[in-house]
Amino acid sequence: MNRFLAASALTVTLTACGVSTQQEVQMGADYSAQINQQLPIVSDPELNRYINVLGDSIARLTSRTDIPQWHFYIVDSKEVNAFAVPGGYVYVNRGLIERAVKMDQLAGVLGHEIGHVVRRHSIKQMEQQQGANLGLTLGCILTNACNSQAAQAGIQVVGTAVFSKFSRQDETEADEEGVRNVIRAGISPNGIPEMFQILINERTSNPSAVDAWFATHPLEEARIADVQGLIGTYDPAVLRSLSTDSRNFHTFKSRVMALPPSPRPRGT
Repeated sequence: MNRFLAASALTVTLTACGVSTQQEVQMGADYSAQINQQLPIVSDPELNRYINVLGDSIARLTSRTDIPQWHFYIVDSKEVNAFAVPGGYVYVNRGLIERAVKMDQLAGVLGHEIGHVVRRHSIKQMEQQQGANLGLTLGCILTNACNSQAAQAGIQVVGTAVFSKFSRQDETEADEEGVRNVIRAGISPNGIPEMFQILINERTSNPSAVDAWFATHPLEEARIADVQGLIGTYDPAVLRSLSTDSRNFHTFKSRVMALPPSPRPRGT
């Protein structure tokens, strides 16, 4: 009974005020737990240590100091993709890591996904899609208080918002955050447009390998030019002082490449 009361109280709170940081973090933890059960997450401790050290070096310097801890995961999939879950949970596919040539290119992807969390893009989509039912949905997610068909439909709407394709404006904002994020961490932002160009080139030569990325990340040459223009506003002397590569990255990538073949996607 207390769980139902908590869900009702949460409905009122969220309808009036939106999603708080605490609720965002709790939601992210819940979704991450579900994701980690459904996707093949790499368990190698050395690989996980590297991706979390690199990711945290970027995330801890952002404006989202209200997120107590960031989490970074490698998905053992040959598909090229990356995504973020509200509350500071970032996932990058093995296929994307294998295509990065330098450290700053992988860092740029992480910086971009961190940018989506910083700007709360998924949360905004949830609020827009769910409207007045958002409180009930979050009450179900956070308290496990209800299992009705209506509640499950609401949860599905939230899940759709988490993983839906971001708007061009959202992607632009995440690019801007990504540039700022990596520069704060002492890493060159040039890896961002370089990684975008690698993916565009592969879309021409091997489109099926990057379908997952382009399905959720609008990307075209004009976007690369926009990022390059933003980078051009920074002091060239500062940009030259930033790191572009490291021996640790290449050790990390070699270890990723040496993993057993990725499991086949479910249902294939």
